[in-house]
Parts: sequence; C-alpha cells; structure tokens
Amino acid sequence: MSLLKNAGFNLLGAVVPALLAIFTIPYIVSILGSDNYGLLALITSIVGYFSLLDINITASSTKYVSQYNASGDKNRLNETICFGVLIYAGIGLVGMFGLYFSAHTLISSVFALPIGQQFDAVAAIQIAALGFFVGQIQSYLQSLPGALMRYDISGRIEACFGTIVPLLTIGLLYSGFGLVELVWLRVLMSLLQALLICYMLRELIPEFRWATPSKDICEMIMSFSAYSFLSRLAALTYANADKIIIGARVSVTALTFYVVPVTLANRVMSLVFRLSGVMFPHASTLAAQGRLDELESDYLLASRYIFFLNGAIALLLATMAYPILSLWLTPEFAQAGGSVMVMITLAQWVDSLTNLPSLVNDGLGRPKVSGLFALMRAALGLALIFVGVCNFGIEGAAAAHLLSSIVMSLAFVLYVHGRTVPVAISTLCLKAYKPTLIILIPVALIGMLLMPLAQRGWMQLIASGSVMGMILVLGGLWKVCLPKHRKLLLSRFGIN
Repeated sequence: MSLLKNAGFNLLGAVVPALLAIFTIPYIVSILGSDNYGLLALITSIVGYFSLLDINITASSTKYVSQYNASGDKNRLNETICFGVLIYAGIGLVGMFGLYFSAHTLISSVFALPIGQQFDAVAAIQIAALGFFVGQIQSYLQSLPGALMRYDISGRIEACFGTIVPLLTIGLLYSGFGLVELVWLRVLMSLLQALLICYMLRELIPEFRWATPSKDICEMIMSFSAYSFLSRLAALTYANADKIIIGARVSVTALTFYVVPVTLANRVMSLVFRLSGVMFPHASTLAAQGRLDELESDYLLASRYIFFLNGAIALLLATMAYPILSLWLTPEFAQAGGSVMVMITLAQWVDSLTNLPSLVNDGLGRPKVSGLFALMRAALGLALIFVGVCNFGIEGAAAAHLLSSIVMSLAFVLYVHGRTVPVAISTLCLKAYKPTLIILIPVALIGMLLMPLAQRGWMQLIASGSVMGMILVLGGLWKVCLPKHRKLLLSRFGIN
C-alpha cells in the first residue's frame, strides 16, 4: 500500500473514536456526575502509570518487523513477533497483580476518597487489573499490521471498536449501570479486539510459525528498546502526572473540569499524529533498502502538510474554545475550563513539531536522542505542573504544559535536524513552516474578531467556524499545497 493510503487508514482508526467521544462525553458526564467522572479519569491515570512497566518493545518490534519483512527474512520476522508476545504477556501479569493488590491502599490512603466512593473505586481498579493484562497483549498485536504497512487492517479494527465501546457505554449508563460495569465493558472489548487481531494476523502472515527467539534477536530488540523506553517512560509519566496531582492536591470535581477540555483537545489534535505515525515503519523500510534520498523528500513533504493541518485545527479549537465548551457542555465548563483548553491546544500544536523528526530518528535506529529529550521534557514538565497546580489549580497545570512544550519541543527540533535527521533546519523552516505561518497568522486575528459572535449560539458558532475553515482551505490550497498536488486535488472536484 502507498504511504498516503496507510496514513489515511491510520487516521480512520482515530477519527471514529474521537468523533464519538465528542458526542458522548456530555451524556456520560451528566449521568455519572462530576465526582464519578473525575473518579473514572483518576482510575484511568492510575492504570496508566502501571504501563511504566512496558519497556516499549512495541517500538523496536515495529522497527525490526518492518525491516525483516522488507528484506524477506521470515525466520527473524517470526522470532521478533514471538519475543514481543512473550514480553508483553510477562508485563501484563506483573502489572495485573500489582494493580490488584495495591488498589485498596491507593484509594484509601493516597487519594483519600470519601467512604461512599471507595468501594466502587477499589472494585474498578481490581477489574482494570485484568484489563491491564489483556490490554498489553492487545496493544502489541495492534501494532503489527502497521509494522507491515497494512494500516488498513489496524485502522478498520480500531474504528470498529472505537464505535462499539462508546455506544455500549451509553447503553450501560442508560440502563442504570455505573462505574464498575463501565470498566468491565472495556476489559471485555479489549479481549475481543485482541482475538480479532490474532485472526487477521494469521491471514496477513500465513507463513507465521511460533519460533523461540534467538539470543541475538533478544539482545538487538532490548538494546533498541532501552533507549526507546525512555521516551515511553517520559510520555506516560507526563501524560498522567497532571491528573494525579490535581486529584491529590485539589479535588476529583476540579479534575473533571480539567479532564473534559483536555480530552477534547487531545482527541482532536491527536488525529493528525495518526497521519504522521506511518513514517516510523516507512523510514525503517527505506533505510533497510538504502533509499535515503526518497526518505528526505517524503519527510519534507509530510512536514509541510502535517504542520499546516495541526496548525489549522489548533487555531480553530483555541479561538473557539469558550463557545465550544459553553454550547457542548455548560457555561460552567466554559468558565472553568476554557483557558485550559486554549493552553492545552496550543501546547499540543507545539508538541506536534517533534512528531515526524522523532519517528524518522527512531526509524533510522537512533532512539537514544529521542529518549533523552523526552526524559528532560518530562522532568521540566512535572516540576512546572506541580508548582502550577499548587499555586493556580487546573489553569496552572495547563500553563505548565504549554511552557514546557515551547522550551523542549523547540530545543529538540533545533538539535536533531542536521544531526540524527538528515535535513537542515533552514530547509525545514523554508519548505515546511514558512508557508503555513503566512496563512495562520491573519486567520488567527480573524478568529479573535469572530469569537464574540460564536458565543451566541450553535448557528453562530458553526458560521464562525465555517468562515475560518473556508479561509484556511483556500489559503492552504494557495500557499501550502504544491502545484502538482493542488492540480490533482482540484481535478477530483471537476475543477481544471
């Protein structure tokens, strides 16, 4: 499959869950209430921290599965897959027992929840412990079709379960069930998804046979993962720290007012990352075949379009944050979380500058730099988040995210280009960043002028967003889109 088609299917796997989350979150919050929704977010973050046990074999497995598939080495391909399954089964077991036996202590001592919430919270974490075991194996298996550049398979499966889970969640809540049943639902759906992926993999790799991993395969994968794990360690710690700190230092109610706008911003902004994600196995494949000139060309082209898409989406979300939250949820959410959504959205856009260079860097077998920068970013971010939450609550957490993103993302981009990523920073700025900024700056001013109108109702919000969207589309076609791609795109709509 082509790089573009793979990117499209990878995006599909994220678009459907994101859209359903946008439509279902208001109902889920209204049924569960602010306290219980905050508790659900807290439990998710606790389970997320146990994912630190994951030494990120997925990254190294993706690297070498794509490499051995490209070179036709089926024996080493089988050994790599089997090694990954064994590792994630072990990680799942350790995490499952750790979560199960620490649940009561976490809920009663660390977070000191009210007595009325403790029983359900402990039960939910213990059920989620089983989900952790299943989820580790499922997430590893989910990565394999993409490593083989068959994102059509992984994307469709993600889209399918991304549709089923939110709809069943609504059905459970409508039927009167609560927090514990929601956790059971997620566990069962993860198990079903893992079984479906296994079936699809048998069709995708008919020559697959169980193969005991050789010593050199184990050493090679572990060596790559040692540095790649630094990135995962930093990402998981950083992604859950704000919620844990807010839950411990402020309240679970405040956590709800933080999590909902953050979830919306993250869901929407993460969509474009799915387009970027295919660059990791693509870079590994091209490197294995010695096609580095093609890699440089693909990287600059992807950077140009991805930077524009991320910037356009971030601009719409940031300028319309207050009316979106007010109309989507309640004016109370807009007042409490509007500034949070603005800052998190901008932080996500700045963070997106690192996505493609990190993927290419790792695809070329140089995960050390990405890992060390990720650790430094997490350390700075955690310190700023703690200070921010203690002094300014949820707005302090959002501001900490934005500040650490600006400092560390720009430092990473400046460092890797011309070193581990074979593209000069001046070339990247000229061919990728400059055309986008020429369009986004004036549209941002237009968005600020339209903001008062957008707050008056849904029709005004849609009209304001449509005006900005149309200007962005026309500006993107005129300034960002390359002539040959613009001609091809317009021809699809019958325009010569």
